[in-house]
Amino acid sequence: MNILIIGGGGVIGQKLAQALAQRGTLRGDAIKKITLADINEPPLIDASFDIESITCDIADATSVQQAVRSDTNIIYLLAAIVSAHAEEDFEMGMNINLFGTYNVLERCRALGTKPVVVFTSSIAIYGGDIRDPLGDHSYPNPQTSYGTQKAACELFMNDYSRKGFVDGRAFRLPTISVRPGKPNRAASSFMSSILREPLNGQEAICPVDPDFRHYYLSPRKCIENLIKGAELDAADLGMNRVMQMPGRNLSIAQLIDAMTAVAGDGPAKLIRWESQPEIKRIVSGWRFDINADRAEALGLSADNSFEDNIRYYLEDYLSTA
Repeated sequence: MNILIIGGGGVIGQKLAQALAQRGTLRGDAIKKITLADINEPPLIDASFDIESITCDIADATSVQQAVRSDTNIIYLLAAIVSAHAEEDFEMGMNINLFGTYNVLERCRALGTKPVVVFTSSIAIYGGDIRDPLGDHSYPNPQTSYGTQKAACELFMNDYSRKGFVDGRAFRLPTISVRPGKPNRAASSFMSSILREPLNGQEAICPVDPDFRHYYLSPRKCIENLIKGAELDAADLGMNRVMQMPGRNLSIAQLIDAMTAVAGDGPAKLIRWESQPEIKRIVSGWRFDINADRAEALGLSADNSFEDNIRYYLEDYLSTA
């Protein structure tokens, strides 16, 4: 079993590789090799089998051809530029988020090997005037370029799977929190930073009101679901290879209450409330009343509580900092 993780230098890509290395098997077969690919060469991880780190620019078809090899059995396609970045730079968003996915799927079609392709979509595909609650069969109506690009790629995944070019499955990810590291250009970045920075004794800015609601999942649970998602039988997926990954619908106030319940009163005092109109404009078009009945029926799951999200961050990242 040879696995390629495109976006292998990111938080989810690295954590996924580590989980697979500890597991040692996928889809009932022993893992022989994991290749980590990203625009910059990703850090290697420890494993009992071969680990390779390579550069890959998915906007460049030639680079994709070199990364996706004939012996690749499973591809995790995680690479993307994030929401605010894609909104600011339309051309780059199209080249990476849309045509980059197309380049990967076209390479699979040319090889004729029908690899399993696990694609990470986003709840940014929801928006506009659609009746709540939203879910697997809601009509995509994104209100950002990023959401539009992800929605188009979902259609690619269905069609390339229907034609037998890939065995695809796409998961609409909730916002992943609490992410480690530093803030990025995602409009949702503050949904980790208002927790992560205070837990590290640093001040953080919250650009929205306490009653702002959103749909969340921890990195640990996301990885668990991505592994389960790769192992789903094609027959169980049917004609629609796209589904909502489970999450929890929570307000900013509930996130902060969860942090206080786990870590005490101190961290919340480091949050400064400061409205940021551009961020509010983007996130106000996002939806939060979402269900994931299909994924849950197939064995994927949400965190039990946001207190778990906080504990996972403390265990997985802060304890080793």
